[in-house]
Amino acid sequence: MQGICFIGAGKMATAIATGLVRKKIGAQIHTYDPAVKAAEQFCRKTGGTAYPSPKEALEGTGIILLAVKPQYLAEAVNAFRDEIGDRLVVSIVAGATIASLENLTGTKRIVRVMPNTPALVGEGMSCIAAASGVAEEDLSAVETLLSSVGLCRRVEEKQLDAVTGLSGSGPAFVLEFIMALADGGVYAGLSRDAALELAIQTVLGSAKLARESGTPVGELRDAVISPAGTTSRGVMELAKGAFAATVVSAVVSAAERSAELGALAAKK
Repeated sequence: MQGICFIGAGKMATAIATGLVRKKIGAQIHTYDPAVKAAEQFCRKTGGTAYPSPKEALEGTGIILLAVKPQYLAEAVNAFRDEIGDRLVVSIVAGATIASLENLTGTKRIVRVMPNTPALVGEGMSCIAAASGVAEEDLSAVETLLSSVGLCRRVEEKQLDAVTGLSGSGPAFVLEFIMALADGGVYAGLSRDAALELAIQTVLGSAKLARESGTPVGELRDAVISPAGTTSRGVMELAKGAFAATVVSAVVSAAERSAELGALAAKK
């Protein structure tokens, strides 16, 4: 793989670069971040090289990965815009559309990415959308890059708000569920540490079962629910509380908010 220049050395950039090293992808890793401590920590974890300016960081690389906060994007890109040339630009900047990125960078080799925080432990879900002129080899390179920290899926850009609502915001919803499971365990008589261990492993194991068993998720659920048993009683309580509808509403609301924020960013 071509060398990669990470503009921004925060947690997600570090996770992706660490994944490249862990999977032995073999790309040279460069970074620039005005926060010296962040750049130093990035290099300690990844073995990459930090540079005092973005122009120097770009030398010897073919891919630029934008990993800055949205409010700093324009300033960051302006510092090296003339040096982009024919490099592939990959953006994980929230709310930055392909059109706005094309305008900022002056290139149409743009791939927009929506990752999520489980990438920090190599179990991320990343979705990518590309500008119309992006070659298949560029898309494959981005998939290789993101597959180092989990799964990667291609979507249309108009679907990225839904992606944000589901896999982007979803980890917070799942963690809320883990906390609620643990609370239930405590109320039923378990210690807090035991309840948390059981809740975390139950969610982890259930997700792995859903992914690896090859059995439809609905069938896996039904296999746990015995007629008039303990699980059926619990599921009935979830239904009373509109659990499924609430989760759907949470995803849709998060997706709608993503669209709102994108619209606000486009006006600036």
